Amino acid sequence: MSVIYVLLTISIVVAIFFFVAFIIAVKNGQFDDSYTPSVRMLFEDELVKDKPKKEN
Repeated sequence: MSVIYVLLTISIVVAIFFFVAFIIAVKNGQFDDSYTPSVRMLFEDELVKDKPKKEN
């Protein structure tokens, strides 16, 4: 039973470590994307496909 408490404690410490690392990465701008918005307008027309017209 004591092994469960040890593993639970270790897993919580590891989870807190990864959460803190994630928060630090977000604050440092790791996930900021400055390239995609500048080229999105160049490729926007390729994403829109024309729908075929129905004839009645």
